This record gives sequence, structure tokens and C-alpha cells, in this order.
Amino acid sequence: MTEGLTIGQAAAFVGITVKTVRHYHRLGLVAEPERDHSGYRRYGSADLLRLVQVRALAGAGVPLAEIGELLDAAPERFATALDDVRRRLTEQIEELTARRDTLHRLAHGDRALLPDRACAVLERLAELDFNPDYVTTQREALVLSRALAPELFDLFLANLEHRLGDPEFIELTKRGWEARSWHPDDPRIEELASAVAANLLADRALLTMPTAQRHRPDAVSRYGVVNHHREDEAPSIARLNTLVEGHLRAAGIEVPRQ
Repeated sequence: MTEGLTIGQAAAFVGITVKTVRHYHRLGLVAEPERDHSGYRRYGSADLLRLVQVRALAGAGVPLAEIGELLDAAPERFATALDDVRRRLTEQIEELTARRDTLHRLAHGDRALLPDRACAVLERLAELDFNPDYVTTQREALVLSRALAPELFDLFLANLEHRLGDPEFIELTKRGWEARSWHPDDPRIEELASAVAANLLADRALLTMPTAQRHRPDAVSRYGVVNHHREDEAPSIARLNTLVEGHLRAAGIEVPRQ
């Protein structure tokens, strides 16, 4: 290679574009060779070696701004710098993997915001022929619970899991959803509230408020957001919930007051 290669030939040999070679020159990563008598820059073996080294490090994820110093460093510094790059690449891979998993969960609906255990409960509600709007409301309440009152989330979930095995609870809950269309003063609401409270009190352990939640200064507000979600859309449901909570308090269950 006595005469050397043109920039186009050098780029082709290394497997990059002419534009990339010129970009490396601008960044000072590869020195521009001298021009020959015809005015063309000619690339020798040392130039090609440097181009190969830069391309290899850039392809491995080393930022271009760090490559020049890295190539000119002593072997020990070079090895240390590569370890640092490897660590950063590992972190990026983990972050990208987490993003990919999130996108996968987003593509599968509930699993983007809720754990598998909660998704299983929602699937069970659908299997039991609950109204789709009711399932949606429960999904939203679970998401709110997990985000705003994590201390309540496991309790909320355990309640649903346990009570979905109780035919009476299922029937009462479905009636409660139907009550959305009732007038708030409908006497059936008082009867239903009494029946719901009695059913809930059959397993008092599931009604115990976690200590951490009780001691939060904003516990009442957080509880209200979760347990009274969408209540404002149906006055009859608001009255039903108020009556049920009243029965529970009368039975000694601690229920935050709005």
C-alpha cells in the first residue's frame, strides 16, 4: 500500500461510510492524512488501524467523546475504562429491558398497572358475569389503591379473593350495582345495606384497617379516594356505601369518616 487508499476506499475497507470517516476527523478521533501530489488524502495502514479501533469501540457503545482519550490511554487505564463502559451498557440494557416489559404489559391491558394476582381477580369477576362496567370500576379502584394507599392494596385484594368464593356476597354485590339506577331514597337501599354489612361482618378479620394506614395524617382522604371511587356518578350508591359504613362502625369496625 505504497500510495495509500482514498477516503472512499478506506471507508469501504473498514465498513463505514465516507461521512462517518469525516465525522471522526472532525472529532479528532482519527488524524487526517497528508494529501498526495494530486491533492487527495491517502490513507495508510496506520490510518486504517485507527479507523477500525474507533469503529469497534463506537460499535460497542463507547461514547465518541470518550474514544480518543481511551485509545491514547495506557493499557491499565484502557481496561478500567472498558469496565466502566460495560457497567453503563449493562444498566442501559436493564433499563431498556424494563421498558420493553412495560410495553408488553401495556399491550396486555391490566398487567401494565397491576400485578398478576390483581389481574386474576379481575378475570374472575368477568368469569362470574359481573357487569363489565363494574369490573372496570374495580380495576380502577385497584389501581388507585396500589398507587395511593399501598397499605390497603393487599387487604383490598385479599377481601376480593376471599369473598368471590361466597355466593351470597356475589349476589349482594350484583344487586348493589343494579342499585345505581334506584332513587337514593328507595327503601330497598336500606335493606341491601343491612344485608351487605352482615355479610362483610361474617369475616371481621378482613375488615381490620392496617396500622400504617390508620396513622397516616391523610388516611381519610386516601381511603375516600379508593373506597368511594365513582360514587359521585350514582347518588344511590353513595347512600348505600354510607349506610354500610354506618353498620360497620356500629359493629365496632374502624372506618374512616369522610
